[in-house]
Amino acid sequence: MSYEITLIRGDGTGPELAEAARKCVDATGVDIRWDVQEAGVDIMETAGTPIPDSTLESVRRTRCALKAPITTPVGTGFRSINVYLRQELGLFACIRPCKQYKGVRSYFSDLPVDLVIVRENTEDLYAGVEFEAGKPETSELIEFINKLPSDRKIKTIGDETGVSIKPMSHSGTERIVRCALEYARDNGRKKVTAVHKANIMKYSDGLFLATAQRVAKDYPDIEFEERIVDNMCMQLVQKPELYDVLVLPNLYGDIVSDLGAGIVGGLGVAPGANIGPEGAVFEATHGSAPKYKGKNKVNPTALILSGMLMLQHLGEREAADRLEKAVANVIEEGQNVTYDLKPHRDDPTAVGTQQMADAICERLRQ
Repeated sequence: MSYEITLIRGDGTGPELAEAARKCVDATGVDIRWDVQEAGVDIMETAGTPIPDSTLESVRRTRCALKAPITTPVGTGFRSINVYLRQELGLFACIRPCKQYKGVRSYFSDLPVDLVIVRENTEDLYAGVEFEAGKPETSELIEFINKLPSDRKIKTIGDETGVSIKPMSHSGTERIVRCALEYARDNGRKKVTAVHKANIMKYSDGLFLATAQRVAKDYPDIEFEERIVDNMCMQLVQKPELYDVLVLPNLYGDIVSDLGAGIVGGLGVAPGANIGPEGAVFEATHGSAPKYKGKNKVNPTALILSGMLMLQHLGEREAADRLEKAVANVIEEGQNVTYDLKPHRDDPTAVGTQQMADAICERLRQ
């Protein structure tokens, strides 16, 4: 079977990583026709936008994309392209495996850590419903809230207060919890843990928890439990091997997925998938590392493993398994790996991005 896939090259080190991931996916033998598209700060200089219409149209047509990292300015500049794509394409579920591979340095190297974090992508604080300090509408909103018959007041004035709204719905929660439970069932997982802060935010996180508990009753074959998010962070550091699939609202999912990546050795080995009813975008969880642009230095593992998740999504599980095994073998051997996967980061035997990808391709051919 042949597939047409959008390849978004990104910026910074993105194009190098995209090339490495593409050749590793191609080396599995799956017939893929790549529609190469651009996004990020580089294309913005010529197109006037960080996400051209042609890129969005391509993903809508192919319904599947492998996306290299894209720079997100902190505090200023254009909004996150990652968030924009998720919301524009309805990619409500972010799936981030956190798996311990032998040969990756970690404080938890001796534990069989194999977590999957399922994060809601479209609601919560990341919905972007924000009001800027000093704006008239912000003062009006604060005044409106303070007039409500409630003892919960905003005690600072609009000139010095920014406000973010945290919307969470029954329907949005139900579909992400079902996604986590279906993922567990389809992949032989035994337990799903809902993570929340319902003890404090009773009308948003409380809704999330109550909906999750109701939906879980439809899956008696999957063990279901709940954890408060701060306690969950402590539990993951103390005993991560006890957890299987975690399902979380947007903000907690973003934070806890980085914690999970840290447990297994860092963002360099952390892949991700964003899935919705109309398509899917697969991406590494790390950033574009612009200071390493063009240096053929950064670790391609996360994007290559994102390609592995893409193959699973396409139903090419045998190819996906071979790709993951090839990556794991190259990392465990420790010879043809980038500097961050060496025992010492200044090890002169470290190879470049493309050379590590070539070693993975060679292992696939063997």
